[in-house]
Amino acid sequence: MASSSGPSLNEELQCSICMEVFTDPVTTPCGHNFCKTCLIKCWTNTQTCFCPLCNEKFSKIPDLKINTTLREVVQHFKEKLNLGESEVFCDICDERKQKAVKTCLTCQSSYCDSHLEPHRRVPRLKKHTLINAVENLEDYICQKHERPLELFCRDDQTCVCLSCTEGEHRTHNTVPIEEESREKKNQLVQTQTDIHQMIQDRKKKIQEIQHSVELRKRNTEKEKSSSVEIFTDLIRSIERCQSDLMKMMEEQQKAAEKQAEDLIKEIHQEITELKRRNTELEQLSHTEDHLHLIQMSSSLYTRPHAKNWTEIRIDSDVNVNSLKRALTELKKTLDEKLSQTGLKFVQKFAVDVTLDPDTANPYLILSDDGKQVSYGDVKQDVPKNPKRFDMGLCVLAKQGFSSGRFYYEVQVKGKTQWTLGVARESINRKGEITLSPEDGVWIVILRNENEYYACESPSVYLSLRVKPEKVGVFVDYEEGLVSFYDVEYRSHIYSFTAQTFTEKLYPYFSPCDNDEGKNSNPLIITPVR
Repeated sequence: MASSSGPSLNEELQCSICMEVFTDPVTTPCGHNFCKTCLIKCWTNTQTCFCPLCNEKFSKIPDLKINTTLREVVQHFKEKLNLGESEVFCDICDERKQKAVKTCLTCQSSYCDSHLEPHRRVPRLKKHTLINAVENLEDYICQKHERPLELFCRDDQTCVCLSCTEGEHRTHNTVPIEEESREKKNQLVQTQTDIHQMIQDRKKKIQEIQHSVELRKRNTEKEKSSSVEIFTDLIRSIERCQSDLMKMMEEQQKAAEKQAEDLIKEIHQEITELKRRNTELEQLSHTEDHLHLIQMSSSLYTRPHAKNWTEIRIDSDVNVNSLKRALTELKKTLDEKLSQTGLKFVQKFAVDVTLDPDTANPYLILSDDGKQVSYGDVKQDVPKNPKRFDMGLCVLAKQGFSSGRFYYEVQVKGKTQWTLGVARESINRKGEITLSPEDGVWIVILRNENEYYACESPSVYLSLRVKPEKVGVFVDYEEGLVSFYDVEYRSHIYSFTAQTFTEKLYPYFSPCDNDEGKNSNPLIITPVR
């Protein structure tokens, strides 16, 4: 890759992979520029191609052609910087001065290639100290003894000559200037490594923030979709609340995007400063001017102070609690109408449901008629079956439904824990079960005697006025609806709406464990009256 040209190098002329001036720049379909070699190396041994800067994925490897216009701009910029470099001329040339190639600190003169020849040939002159040609020769000579500064005093952190070590620096720790220069270069390399890591960490943080915003946006859209069209005959009554809800969610999203935009801007500013610092270090690390290297500010050799981005996060979840408060008025209206017409309507679709012993967890005990299930303290000796749940304390019904509407009722009286709903046929039967629609389960649960939840993503806490003793479960397959009712009080508990069903659905039951005897009552499938 090309070497950096100077601390004033414009960021647009640097490759974000190698952080140096472009060499054969190419442009990705998303519009970002990189050194051709850097980009090809980045895509080596990867399954998918993506932009290293914005992470946009490409279906196939793009046909990379050199951006000739950008290459010419880079070349012009390099040439312009080179013209600004100062030149040192030979002190011996009489007429047309030739450019000096070396400066002798012993002779305190600069020589072109021709006049340097004696220093390469004469044994006595071979012992002189030669460095790359410099203008400011006095900076390399001890002003007190007029001898070359060939040593470094670590006690006083200054360059000294041999005469200095016979005087005030006689007892000090002095080393050859080349040795100290090597030490400083090692420090430079470590600092460069730290800065490079800091840049990568910040780029990763930008990707993390962008991902969080996108995740939040998807969750926002999901919440928006699940908040509308509970029932067609209720649309007019929820329009006003729906409008307020959408506005609140959009404002939350805009606030999150604004926060992310500000954070990304701040990180970009840090990256720009780190690149500038790294460019200075890069130039310094390639210099053979040992004295200049040592005399630079000690702050260049230390890791830059920067903000700790580790704990900075963008919340990707929609604030469900605030949305619940906005829906309070709607829920009252909904419960009122459902209590009058909802349950009476769905009970028309009652089906006869029995439990399937081939799916029951070994710790569950089923009644002979397949209408009751309870938890047993002892694991039952049951046949192995791929349909059986081996860890989840649950059982499915024998009856499955892949179209239309169906409804059933379950007595939960006297229980402190239970789980009811429906599950798709491909639900995981082995190992732990994740209870969410994404994992093929649409359920309502009771925990700790009086804590009711709908297992959405995330779960929704249900504030019920009374403790249900009998729960009704209704499914409209085509409408993507799963609703729960308190049968005795003829009130609506909760509805999963706008779902997409592609498999057969089975009623799902879990009596949970006995809770030290407090939860020993069975779940009972009862006839619909």
